[in-house]
Amino acid sequence: MFRPTLLAAALACALPLPALAAGDADLAAEIVKLRTEFDQKFKELQAGYETRLRQLEKTPAVPVAAAPTPTPRASRGNDFNPELGLVLQGSYAQRKPGERAITGFLAGRHDHAGSRGFKLDHSELTLAANIDPTLRGYANIALLDGAAEVEEAWFQTLGLGNGLSVKGGRFLSGIGYANEQHPHAWDFADNSLMYNVLFGEHLAQDGVQVKWLAPTATFLEFGAELGRGGNFPGSDDGGNRNGAGAWSAFAHVGDDVGDAASWRAGLSYLSAKPKNRSSHVEDLGGVEAETLFSGKSNTWLADFVWKWAPDGNPKARNFKFQTEYFRRGENGDLTCSDNTADGGACATGVNDSDVYRVRQSGWYAQGIYQFMPRWRAGLRYDRLNSGGVNFGLLPVAPADYRPSKWSLMADYSPSEFSRFRLQLARDRSMQGSPDDNQVTLQYIHSLGAHGGHKF
Repeated sequence: MFRPTLLAAALACALPLPALAAGDADLAAEIVKLRTEFDQKFKELQAGYETRLRQLEKTPAVPVAAAPTPTPRASRGNDFNPELGLVLQGSYAQRKPGERAITGFLAGRHDHAGSRGFKLDHSELTLAANIDPTLRGYANIALLDGAAEVEEAWFQTLGLGNGLSVKGGRFLSGIGYANEQHPHAWDFADNSLMYNVLFGEHLAQDGVQVKWLAPTATFLEFGAELGRGGNFPGSDDGGNRNGAGAWSAFAHVGDDVGDAASWRAGLSYLSAKPKNRSSHVEDLGGVEAETLFSGKSNTWLADFVWKWAPDGNPKARNFKFQTEYFRRGENGDLTCSDNTADGGACATGVNDSDVYRVRQSGWYAQGIYQFMPRWRAGLRYDRLNSGGVNFGLLPVAPADYRPSKWSLMADYSPSEFSRFRLQLARDRSMQGSPDDNQVTLQYIHSLGAHGGHKF
C-alpha cells in the first residue's frame, strides 16, 4: 500500500496548481518535493513489475491436468433406502373378566382392550420412501401375538399441483378426526366407545382417495374416497363385487386464533353396502345368537378440535380439546341363526329373517393438558344412544340403554420417542353388568424413522 504522502502527491499531480500568492513559496516548494518523490516511487514500482513479468515469461509452462470425466454409474433400477420405523407397545390391564359387548349395538371387529393382565399391544412396523419424484409409498404392518396384519399399504402422488393429491391402496379413511390415528398416537390407552361401535377401531379402505387443499389463507380441505367396503360397517361379501362397496366424502376447515390457539372442524359422510355381515345379539331368552345383516349403512360424523399453547410454542405447556359426534342409520334384512340347541329362541324357518332398521348416535369429548414439559393429564367422557331399533318379528328385544364411560389418564414422556401412561376408567357400556373399574399401565416406544402426527 502507498503511504499517505504518496497519495497526497498523486492528487497534487492530478490537479493543476493554482496561482500562488506572495508568501506561499514554502507551500509551492513542498508540493514540488512531493511530486518528485511520487515520480521516483512510481518508476521503482513499474520497474519491479516489469522485472517480475520477464521472469514469469522465461519460466516453462506447467500443463494442468484436465479434470477426470466421471464414469456413468451402471443403472441399478429403483434404489431402496426406506424410512424404517418400529413402535413397541404393551400394557398391564386390570378389569372384569369376560367380553364386554356394548349394549344395543351390533359389534364391529377388533378388540385390543378386552384381555387382562400383561399383554403385548398393537405394535407396528412401518416402511416409507419416495418411489420416484412423482410418487411416495408407505406400509404399516400391525404385529399381534402370532399374527401380522397389513393395516396400510398405499402410494400417494407428489406434486400434482393445484392442491390435488391422489392416494391408492389400503389406507385409513380421512373421515372424522381420530380415524387416521394409529393406536400409538391415541391420547388414551383405548379407543372411544364411539369408534368401537362405528368401525371396531378405525375404518380402513381398500380403494382410492382424492384430496384437494384450497389455496386460501384459511385451511380448507375436501376429499372423497371409493373403497371395496369389506370392513365394518361393510362386510367381506359386500366388498366382493365389481365396483365400490363403500364411498365417503369429507370437508375440513381450520384457522389460527392469534398466536396461541388454532382449531379445525369437519363434516364427513360414509355409505356402505354390507352383505351377510356377521354379528351377535342376545335373543328374548338371553341366549347369544349369530346374526347376518344385508342392506345399507349410512353414517354422518362431525368433529371439532381446539389447540392452545403459550405464544404458539407447545413444548412446555399446551392444551387440546377434541370432540366428535356420529349419527348412523341402517336398514335391510337381518337373519337370526338357529340357536335352539343352546336353549335359544331363534329357530330355522320360524321368523328367522325379517326387516331390520336402526337409528343410532353417540359422541365423546376429551381434554388433554400438558402442565409441564414431559407430563400430561387428560379426561374423556363417552356417551352413546342405542336409538330406535326395529327387529321386526325376530325374537330379539331392542335395548333401551345409553352406554357411557369415564376415562382419566396421566402420562410421562422421557423423550419424543417414548411414553409411559397410567389410566383409570369406569365403564358403563354393558347393560345389566356392574360398573367395570379399570386400571391400565401402558408403554409406547418408537424406534427409527417416524413421521410427525397430523393436527
